Amino acid sequence: MPYTPSDLTRTTLAVLFIGGLIAASFWILRPFLGAIVWATMIVVPTWPIMLRVQARLRNRRGYAVAVMTLGLLLVLVVPLTLAIGTVVENADVIVGWAKSLAYFNLPPPPEWVGNLPVVGARVAQLWEQAAASGMQELAAKAAPYAGNVAKWFAAQMGSAGLVLVQFLLTVVIAGILYATGEHAAVEMRRFGRRLAGERGEDAVRLAGQAIRGVALGVVVTALAQSLLGGIGLAISGVPFAALLTGLMLFLCIAQVGPTLVLAPAVVWLYWSGETAWGTVLLIFAIVAGTIDNFLRPLLIRMGADLPLLLIFAGVIGGLISFGLIGIFVGPVVLAVAYTLLQAWMDDAHEAGVAAIPAPPPAIEQDNPPAGGVPK
Repeated sequence: MPYTPSDLTRTTLAVLFIGGLIAASFWILRPFLGAIVWATMIVVPTWPIMLRVQARLRNRRGYAVAVMTLGLLLVLVVPLTLAIGTVVENADVIVGWAKSLAYFNLPPPPEWVGNLPVVGARVAQLWEQAAASGMQELAAKAAPYAGNVAKWFAAQMGSAGLVLVQFLLTVVIAGILYATGEHAAVEMRRFGRRLAGERGEDAVRLAGQAIRGVALGVVVTALAQSLLGGIGLAISGVPFAALLTGLMLFLCIAQVGPTLVLAPAVVWLYWSGETAWGTVLLIFAIVAGTIDNFLRPLLIRMGADLPLLLIFAGVIGGLISFGLIGIFVGPVVLAVAYTLLQAWMDDAHEAGVAAIPAPPPAIEQDNPPAGGVPK
């Protein structure tokens, strides 16, 4: 039956109204979207832990939610508060140290630098060039880049108070999701089925697996690397170890690694004459920098079997496009798209195989004629 003009107008107005209602809802929830995304990324991979805690507490959901919420407070809010306190207390020291770098004279490289295999001669040459040019020239060359990095980092992180409030809101929403997790999962599956049938419900499950894989592979690995590096910094007596550990965690989540923090610290210890502690920190740096080669693939495959290149592109692309939240959103979106594409191609392959007609059965002859098989 063809559409009449009144039916077309009514359908158009209904679509516009629904679209406007959805846009208005997102606009109202916009201040909470970041915390909702963070809380979802935390609750989905830690849900099995919450169930085990609930079983230990005689299946009392309220107690389990309280334990998990307290754990999130200790993991998220307390380290951030300590890092902020460290920066505030040592602000004058940090500013004075940064100003003194402009007047620091770099001495010639030690003999052992040139004796290093493969890279020794090149490192010694660069060191001599830096010592000859002076720190002021290097600071002048690096100033524009440092300013851009500082502005970008400030824009991403925002003020310390807003980040702290965002983390507190994330913990509150995570507690709500812990309390009503089963109902939320059922509603999401219902929405997926209503939107795209069985394939939509599968997409919801794949999103959960991708979130768990990213959280296990990226975040847990980053925590392990930054924890090892932080222990090494604290044992070796490097100043601002807590602040450097937080920076390492950010770099590890962004798939850069802890080397950018640990390598200068090792050089600084050797430079200060602390050869023994420099060697200790070097061992920690090697372990922390290489542990992700086997830990990350193992953890990612516990959640979802995803290519590491896909995770890397999702983390970096999401970070550039959406900021810190994109670290988790980017890999999840790419993982769901990749898995759905694979499922679609598998379905097409199975349909093609099923469409190939089977060969006709061979005709059996009880008494073949003399002279062999007839032509």
